[in-house]
Amino acid sequence: MEEAKGLAKRVLLVKFKDGTPPARLEEILKNYANLVNLVEPLKSWRMGKNVSFMNLDQGFTHVFELTFESAKGLAEYADHPAHTEFSSQCRPYLDKFVVINYEPTVFCT
Repeated sequence: MEEAKGLAKRVLLVKFKDGTPPARLEEILKNYANLVNLVEPLKSWRMGKNVSFMNLDQGFTHVFELTFESAKGLAEYADHPAHTEFSSQCRPYLDKFVVINYEPTVFCT
C-alpha cells in the first residue's frame, strides 16, 4: 500500500439549515463550484445530495469532494481569499458539517 503521488482530497459533509431558501442554496452551490476557477491548486469539485435510505446519515444533506494537486495545495486553498470569503458567506446557512482531508492510498494486490 502506498500513497498516491501528489494528490490530496477533501470530503465535506454538510447539513444546511432548515428554511434555507432554495435560491440561496443554489447560489451557495454555484459559488462553491466556482472556486475551482479561482484557486489554482483546486483541480476538481464534485457534489451530491444525500439519497441514503439507511438512516445512517446523521442528518447530513450534501457531500462535496474536492481534489487538490497536493497537500500543500490544500493548505493554500484553506487560506485563499476566495475560499475565506466563500466560507464566511456560506457559514450562516450551515447547521453542521464535517471536513476530512486525506492523501489517497493505492492498494496493490
